Amino acid sequence: MGLQPSVFSLLLRVYQMPEQKRTHRVLIGKPGLDGHDRGAKFLARALRDAGFEVVYTGIRRTPEEIAAAAVQEDVSAVGLSLLSGAHLSLFPAVVKALKNAGAGDIPVLGGGIIPDEDIGPLKDAGIIEVFTPGTPVTRIIAAFRSACETQEAGRT
Repeated sequence: MGLQPSVFSLLLRVYQMPEQKRTHRVLIGKPGLDGHDRGAKFLARALRDAGFEVVYTGIRRTPEEIAAAAVQEDVSAVGLSLLSGAHLSLFPAVVKALKNAGAGDIPVLGGGIIPDEDIGPLKDAGIIEVFTPGTPVTRIIAAFRSACETQEAGRT
């Protein structure tokens, strides 16, 4: 399935400062109908400031669109943000879409308004880290860095 340019006309790239060395490329996605993206944009900027190259897909993307963008952009990790309560279906759907796109080795991290009792099922479904409100941004950045390093080590 080829990625049509019009599908990602709203694709927003958040690049780091030119004088900084790029270390890892990640994608931040907002699956489903959730239109609240303040947290995703905050995280994209925090990751950029920490030396990551960040691709932000914008809001209201399907799992297949997120997976296609991750493959096209050759990212080392995918971060998902969701506040709508559909995390138990949409996060695993992104993992499945990545597998279907031949990119099942790309780690997926997720965050948002997620009850503690849903964290175990999400991890069982392939989400390697789950972040809830109040998680220190340093912990999130460290988790992304670890996920990227592990994924990139597997590519060589």
